[in-house]
Amino acid sequence: MQEKHIKFYSHIMGRDIDLLVSGHWGYPILMFPTSMGNYLQNKDFGLLDTVSDLVDAGKIKLYNVASIDFDSFYAKDLPAQIKIHNYNLYTRFLKEELVPAIQTECSVHRIGVAGCSFGGYHCTNFALKYPDIVAHLFSMSGAFSIKSFMKGYYDDNVYFNDPMDFMQNAESWKYNHLNIVLGTSDWDICREDNLNMSRLLGNKGINHWYDEKRWASHDWPLWKMMFSEYVRKMEL
Repeated sequence: MQEKHIKFYSHIMGRDIDLLVSGHWGYPILMFPTSMGNYLQNKDFGLLDTVSDLVDAGKIKLYNVASIDFDSFYAKDLPAQIKIHNYNLYTRFLKEELVPAIQTECSVHRIGVAGCSFGGYHCTNFALKYPDIVAHLFSMSGAFSIKSFMKGYYDDNVYFNDPMDFMQNAESWKYNHLNIVLGTSDWDICREDNLNMSRLLGNKGINHWYDEKRWASHDWPLWKMMFSEYVRKMEL
């Protein structure tokens, strides 16, 4: 696969964000790492290889972005108020700086997003917050609430970055176009989170695919199987 390593400067965050771009052309998929993983994690664990033929054929283009987990949810020494403030800046960076660059580069309006485990939270939160710029959401073994990181702290930034909360009051029509996939398994530690999100979406009449695999645990073999399947079901 053709690859580029980029340091994307964010004016909103005042820092460089690492980005791995795989492919020369194709429909863009913005991808997130698991908890505390770096921007190369999905490549290093073989997730990108499962769709390398589509990348090489110019059907898809993958954008693997660094998270800021160490400066937000996993920053043990930071107050909860600062953790969520930093993460909100990160979501603004994605929406106002990175995604517009991807839209321009790929000549599309709506992109795809994907992630495994805590990356499933990142991609789901982004897609459900900003559905107008997302067409495909592939969450694999995601969890969808951040309250455990907040230690009881709650403000608007927490609310608008916790899909289990803000989706309670969302207008369902905004998601009519969105291809939502919630992937999990019967042995997945996040199975209950996915069931809860599926129920929430179902109660609001939001179409989605709850996909529960069998005899697979919360790990890369499951996610590699899922990612290849979900991407290949897209209408490219």
